[in-house]
Amino acid sequence: MPFIPHTEQEITQMLATIGVDSTEDLFDEIPAHLRAPELKAIPKGMTEMEISRLMHKRADENTKAICFLGAGAYQHHIPAAVWEITTRGEFYSAYTPYQAEASQGTLQLTYEFQSMITALTAMDVSNASMYDGASSLAEAILMAVRANRKSKSRKILIPTSVNPVYRKTADTIVKGQQIDLVEVPYDHATGTVTLEQIKQQGEGDITAVVLQQPNFFGCLEAVDEITDWAHENNILVIAVINPLLATVLNPPGQWGAVGADIACGDGQPLGAPMSAGGPYYGLLCCKQALVRQMPGRIVGRTVDLDGKEGFVLTLQAREQHIRRSKATSNICTNQGLVVTASTIHMAIMGAHGLENTAAACFANNNMLVEKLTAISGVKKAFAGMHFHETVLQIEADAAQVLRDLMDRDILGGFDLSLDYPELGNAILVCTTEMRSDADIDAYATAMQDVLTSALVSDEVSATPEAV
Repeated sequence: MPFIPHTEQEITQMLATIGVDSTEDLFDEIPAHLRAPELKAIPKGMTEMEISRLMHKRADENTKAICFLGAGAYQHHIPAAVWEITTRGEFYSAYTPYQAEASQGTLQLTYEFQSMITALTAMDVSNASMYDGASSLAEAILMAVRANRKSKSRKILIPTSVNPVYRKTADTIVKGQQIDLVEVPYDHATGTVTLEQIKQQGEGDITAVVLQQPNFFGCLEAVDEITDWAHENNILVIAVINPLLATVLNPPGQWGAVGADIACGDGQPLGAPMSAGGPYYGLLCCKQALVRQMPGRIVGRTVDLDGKEGFVLTLQAREQHIRRSKATSNICTNQGLVVTASTIHMAIMGAHGLENTAAACFANNNMLVEKLTAISGVKKAFAGMHFHETVLQIEADAAQVLRDLMDRDILGGFDLSLDYPELGNAILVCTTEMRSDADIDAYATAMQDVLTSALVSDEVSATPEAV
């Protein structure tokens, strides 16, 4: 049913029934200094026809460019059946399942999602999703502080090779709780953080260490070595993962001798289109021993008095379900529709399908990097293995190169100059299974043309004017 607002007559009747003159009177107990002022920057509402015209205009601005952009959101093939099923009325209209007897289908799907994610990550428990990967990392940090009772420092080691958006989001969310995020610099030769660098920042009481695999640069961290060192020193390990690549890389539950303690990341690679920024959803998994510190919801399977299978909300640690002072988090909802899509996507693709997709991403990235680095003025920034995406340094202004590539209908990558100025003119390029040989050749040709034009332009600028 579409949303139909109350009429002015209905509002007047309701106010008269409860004995107040206006809607504002319902909030008279809130002190004036705590009330938000008028939101002048928000425009007036539009009619349905006006908003439809506006959104079609915005949609027409979307690019049809070939995408080599990653940095946390990835253009993967999504079987047509995924969203055809997801947007059926049974799923599309269902919100969070408060009434178990009316929501068995939604609860079962969520249970299947949790089962798939724990199998994918080799962790014991998964919740029913968070907002996105960045906020999921913040919740993982808060969870680690609550769980590691041997540590009193509230100090978290977080390498600068972790996605900068994740780091900024985590800092925004946790800094008000006096949690200290200590950045650990990456090694400029390999693009990874070494155990020695971790140890230099990790003296004394440390609560947890964050490790992203592969890291933001697409490089593979020494997760086994660092995980074992952390556990030897009573430090919890928080893994940040790409769930698709976890099908071919060692999953966080198998890092080191006993595995990471908490795993998080963004579920977008599992059936969610890029969609100009969302909606996506966050993954959050942990060991069984930490389950009581996990925010959100966990769905469980049981049997009723007649022996029939049923699904229930087993753990509900959010502030709506228990006293606010006892809640583990103020996460107020989940991304149920996107989780539905991911569950269907994983079921359709199967384990081998997901592995083949990840392998194709790896092969395509190697092909792209090989062709681009054959161009004069392009080189890899880091030695060693790269996976899915790679940092390239170019002998021209990176931002301008990306603009010029865009003019040729190619999204050439992510400009690293703002977050990693020490890399100079560097871009992060990504290839998924969607990129064909022809796409990769088109990128290489366009890069050659752009750099040649840039070189000619620089030579002209450097030539003294004739007198």
